[in-house]
Amino acid sequence: MALLSGTGRQPRRAPSFSRRSLLSAALASLPLAAVGRELTPLQIMAASGVTLSGVYPGHLQGVCTNDRDSIYWSMTTNIVKTDVSGNVVRQIAVPSHHGDLCHVDGKVYVAVNLALFNDPEKRSDSWVYVYDGDDLSLLARHAVGEVVYGAGGIGFGDGRFIVVGGLPDGMGENDVYDYDKDFRSGRRIVLKTGQTYKGIQTAAYNGAHWWFGCYGKPDFMEVLIRTDRAFGAIQLFAFDASTGIVPLDRDTVLVARSVCGKESCVARLAPARLNAWIETGRLKPM
Repeated sequence: MALLSGTGRQPRRAPSFSRRSLLSAALASLPLAAVGRELTPLQIMAASGVTLSGVYPGHLQGVCTNDRDSIYWSMTTNIVKTDVSGNVVRQIAVPSHHGDLCHVDGKVYVAVNLALFNDPEKRSDSWVYVYDGDDLSLLARHAVGEVVYGAGGIGFGDGRFIVVGGLPDGMGENDVYDYDKDFRSGRRIVLKTGQTYKGIQTAAYNGAHWWFGCYGKPDFMEVLIRTDRAFGAIQLFAFDASTGIVPLDRDTVLVARSVCGKESCVARLAPARLNAWIETGRLKPM
């Protein structure tokens, strides 16, 4: 299995292989426990990683799947639906800034901010946009004004949506917001993480843990936050999952990477066994 390293560095460009050879390699690399059960096309192809076809003006903000045969990529000003090989099935232009996203019951939910991020005066305009998972038509918009520093990411678990977002300098902790399926309540949950650069960018749940990805820059390391399902037992790791994290099961996730030139960006997913790396000490808490 072509796993990401625990360093958060950009993976090298993979050589070109035929689909048949990729499929054979993927099947050979699957854990023995997976061989005896029926696998989805996503599980089979994800073992070798997936590259998004094409180039885009905005960089990758997040990725989600329908757990079967489709992948959804948020490229800031485009939402792109692909098959499990990364071939574009549908693409739509969207307002900036569309952030991280999740798929629930045939719909794609995207964290959107139409104003300022990380502003101490809280001049954000935070929403969750809802798209049809088949044709990407816009179905609804939900205001999430509680996310005062700009809604940038969203995940779903235990019947609830969790929305994450920006963070001004000097705050020293992150807030996440808990919503029901109608986006009522907006309960604030404080994560004692210390300061992270521009807050939290991505969110995902694997049935046992919440994972949150954070940006880095020269004086801030990329940070991956892991909590239990009740947002306790907080641990921070020096690992980059700031442009997308997609749980396949409790052992394996797909982690996104995006590389940008002057006016174009590309994206890729690669598998990582984060829980195993933590248990063996390969990925150590900060």
